Amino acid sequence: MARRRSSYYEDYWPRYKPSRPKEVDGIKAKSQRGTFVKNWWANRWIQALKSLMDSGRLSRGRSYARQGQVLNIDVDPGRVAARVQGSRRTPYKVRISLKPLDDAQWNAVIDALAAQAIFSAQLLSGEMPTEVEQVFDAVGLPLFPTSSNDLVTECSCPDWANPCKHIAAVYYLLGERFDADPFLLFKLRGRDQGEVIAALRERRAAELPQTGTSVEEQAGTVEPAPPLAASLDHFWGSHDALADYSVRIAGPEVELALLKRIGLPDFVPASTFRGQMERVYEGVTERALTIAFED
Repeated sequence: MARRRSSYYEDYWPRYKPSRPKEVDGIKAKSQRGTFVKNWWANRWIQALKSLMDSGRLSRGRSYARQGQVLNIDVDPGRVAARVQGSRRTPYKVRISLKPLDDAQWNAVIDALAAQAIFSAQLLSGEMPTEVEQVFDAVGLPLFPTSSNDLVTECSCPDWANPCKHIAAVYYLLGERFDADPFLLFKLRGRDQGEVIAALRERRAAELPQTGTSVEEQAGTVEPAPPLAASLDHFWGSHDALADYSVRIAGPEVELALLKRIGLPDFVPASTFRGQMERVYEGVTERALTIAFED
């Protein structure tokens, strides 16, 4: 009887049926079927992945993401670190690096964004402009990876292919993170939301006319509002000024910040406790949003 190949060789020879991953309680993708992400910027991130790896590993990586095989994801400027549980006892370590823009490059991007008033207004209100990718392209600095040279990916698994299915799983879940908070894309490129907004405000302040008068004096020249008696017919209405008003609620910049600060307990398995707490945090967030937007 022929000896069964070990999982080591199965990782090296993908034509064999891959061994079943060890079941864990990790980060499960919110999308369990069909389209993985909703917003255009997250979809562009996923499309970039599809152009960099073969469909077989891509499919297995998507399954890993949906099964909860990814234990944690940490996003820092230019770098993503994660752990993915495979069929072996020890989780694999995944690293994804995307070269951050330097100060001169970011200044060029900020100048281009500030040149369009609508972009500044949207970003300052916490929205991601639909045409923001074109702004990056116009200054020769693509926001998304366009070739395999843009990404440096590493995994401690024995699979010879790079990217492997473990990297693909992390990449898919990053798409979901970007879906919820598009400013993580900026952070991965070297600037977080606060830094981008602060730079835009500086540009706007520099463009204000230098009249030599104080802010209070300039405010005194503004045309006064009409008296209340002239506004009674539409006082309780939202009026046209609110027609395009939108509210965006962003997630925390650092996931599970309190848990990361105090550390994981040693009386239960770390991965189990972390997975349970992530579900609790997500449940509380969803309930809070439901209450906030109830009629």
